[in-house]
Amino acid sequence: MSRLLSLALIAGLAYGGLYLYYGAAVEAAVEDALADMGLTALTVEDIDYAPTAPLGREATITADIVYQGAAASIDLTLHGHPLFSEEIRLELGGLQALRLTIGGGQ
Repeated sequence: MSRLLSLALIAGLAYGGLYLYYGAAVEAAVEDALADMGLTALTVEDIDYAPTAPLGREATITADIVYQGAAASIDLTLHGHPLFSEEIRLELGGLQALRLTIGGGQ
């Protein structure tokens, strides 16, 4: 029983590391894609993806981007895997939400 528990713990730690690395790699890829389009003033605030996204080669990702008083959520499709593929490709799926802050005092 303790071997099974140890194996489950090791698998959980390995998957947790993969999940964190995947998030960092996807955020860097989104920032690079924005920079390639000349949108260096935009910052990536948050990346959201399914818990099983690191296990496949294709995933749907939601990125929250911010520019001064405006924030937007965009849907992206990631083709490839940041750890297992030599090349990854991001495709813009669409604008999910746009939020404007007027007179925020900043």
